[in-house]
Amino acid sequence: MRLGSRRVDKYEQWQRYMAERAGSAESPALRRFYDAAPPPADSAIADAPLLALDIETTGLDPRRDAIVSIGLVPFSTRRIHLAQRRYWIIHPQCPLNSRSVTLHHITHTDIEQAPRFSAILPELLDAMAGHLPVVHYRAIERSFLDRAVRDAVGEPFAFPTIDTMEVEARRCRSSLWSRWRRWLGAPPDSIRLHDSRARYHLPYYQAHHALVDALATAELLQAQIATHFGAETPVYRLCQ
Repeated sequence: MRLGSRRVDKYEQWQRYMAERAGSAESPALRRFYDAAPPPADSAIADAPLLALDIETTGLDPRRDAIVSIGLVPFSTRRIHLAQRRYWIIHPQCPLNSRSVTLHHITHTDIEQAPRFSAILPELLDAMAGHLPVVHYRAIERSFLDRAVRDAVGEPFAFPTIDTMEVEARRCRSSLWSRWRRWLGAPPDSIRLHDSRARYHLPYYQAHHALVDALATAELLQAQIATHFGAETPVYRLCQ
């Protein structure tokens, strides 16, 4: 089976999953989210409603760590809708630690009056509904949001994404230059958010702020599409 056929199948699986969850989810907010189906597989990426999503956490293990902030930035291939951005600081279900505070600069004072994740969940899901989430390394956002939603309402949470890290890995590490470097024993090119943006001459932003990283991810996808794909690229080619 060709890669394109596999990607169509995967995307259509997501569409079926969301349709099923729209009818079976007990949480009203989850039902609204899943009822807002993603666009058809062959829709042009230029017409897709995109939403850059980033979270900051107390660590990397969703079984022990928790979300401390969430940033959302709606955008398209042509425009970023900063006026519609959303940002929440969350009171985590586990203590802050010195390493996480150093990374994202959210302190005990910041979270003291912050809401729990369950309190902002309906607002978050309504903001995400009808959009294709765009992230940089989907394993983090998917796993932590699934854990948080399970803890809040007792139901799983899964959704399709466009992962700019995966897009960059496909384009960057499959190039002849990268293959030559690997043959020489050199380390692979970094596909971290900052390093990926630098390859497209995008400006430097301070990392580890959920809203800033969401904006940085939106700009990166715009650059990737303009450089490697095109406005008419069907969404299934980018979505996972």
